Amino acid sequence: MTTPDLDALWMPFTPNRQFKAMPRMVVSAEGIAYRTADGREVLDGTSGLWCVGAGHRHPRIAAAMKIQIDTLDYASSFQVGHPSAFALAERIADLAPAGMDRVFLVNSGSEACDTAMKIALAYWQAMGQGQRALFVGRERAFHGVGFGGISVGGMTNNRRAFGSAMLRADHLRSTWDPATQAFVRGQPATGAEMADELEARIVSLHGASNIAAVIVEPVAGSTGVLVPPVGYLQRLREICNRHGLLLVFDEVITGFGRLGGMFAAEVFGVVPDMILFAKTVSNGAAPLGGVIVRRKIHDAIMQGPVHLAELMHGYTCSGHPLACAAGLAMLDVLQEEDLIGRAAQLAQPFEDAVHQLASLPGVVSVRNLGLAAGIELAVADGQPGRHGAQVQAAAFDRGLLTRAPGDSLVLAPPFVCTPDNIRDMVDRLADAIQACARSPEIAV
Repeated sequence: MTTPDLDALWMPFTPNRQFKAMPRMVVSAEGIAYRTADGREVLDGTSGLWCVGAGHRHPRIAAAMKIQIDTLDYASSFQVGHPSAFALAERIADLAPAGMDRVFLVNSGSEACDTAMKIALAYWQAMGQGQRALFVGRERAFHGVGFGGISVGGMTNNRRAFGSAMLRADHLRSTWDPATQAFVRGQPATGAEMADELEARIVSLHGASNIAAVIVEPVAGSTGVLVPPVGYLQRLREICNRHGLLLVFDEVITGFGRLGGMFAAEVFGVVPDMILFAKTVSNGAAPLGGVIVRRKIHDAIMQGPVHLAELMHGYTCSGHPLACAAGLAMLDVLQEEDLIGRAAQLAQPFEDAVHQLASLPGVVSVRNLGLAAGIELAVADGQPGRHGAQVQAAAFDRGLLTRAPGDSLVLAPPFVCTPDNIRDMVDRLADAIQACARSPEIAV
């Protein structure tokens, strides 16, 4: 394949000038690996972008999409329907926690978050409490790139340029405590009391009657994998119940198997009022996401003249036939190949492997749960993010795709990996970390 000119494309979340000076391109993928134009294997240590749990180009998903495009390539979901959107929503509702059986389909996690925020506002309007317009998020959270998502999100670089356009939001502190959690395996045993800030400060300051919803990632993924302490999410649920607050779980990363259960809500035993999903639901083969909603919220909004839309919201490609075909096939694959069970079985070998990185030079923290890990590096030369970018580049050169949000390296392997694949990925990352420690001038 001839390499195209790189100038026209403005790449997302990428230092464009740097990339175009030293591009890292992949041209094909299969199973757990990409291939570069010169035929080098690059192990997919991030499941694409937390998406490809079943491995790349899964034949069943590819076949379903080919059949779909030869039958119905596109249909609007505005006042017209097609069967696969309804079938997918029914399947997802059947898998969700009891009472959560209404599904609004979108195309991404960003759209899912903004949709959930609109649903929350519409619900309180329907309940005669339209003053509830404040959202509560958490520091270091990522909820996508819509104005709703960056308002409730807490990653400072994502917010800084757009601060004057935010919705009303307050933020809980992050669950990360470097003094006590730096090398904890799995959930920290202490720290559940961090949730008490919701009641002691935020509800006290703003009043429960003004809060629309509390939105959290069960495990904060994009910031470098921050794992909640034991009991933290349960305590959030109790406080929300006590004050009549909606609780929303952003499971764009954790949904559909990453933690060894269908949803983190199942793994942690905490049922929220809405669940955001995307990514793994289609194995990354087509843009797909959505919001799973408690029926009582949905039913409260079903008001007004029957010829008018109850919720004035949606996207041109909501419930796109190709995305729904991919989603239905992926749900079949997850269940019939027991991929969630396989992810659960891999969690311990994965934990053992990534914690071997703790002794390497410059590693200041290793965090993990399920098939997600963050390996944090010391800030180099007073330039936050440079160390992480160097190791990410060195890992790619050694045949491993990872991600570097700041100075944390993320590993999130596909569920179809073997323990040997896991060890290979970690070995390549270890080699990259050591190479950068020996030669800090390595180009990024």
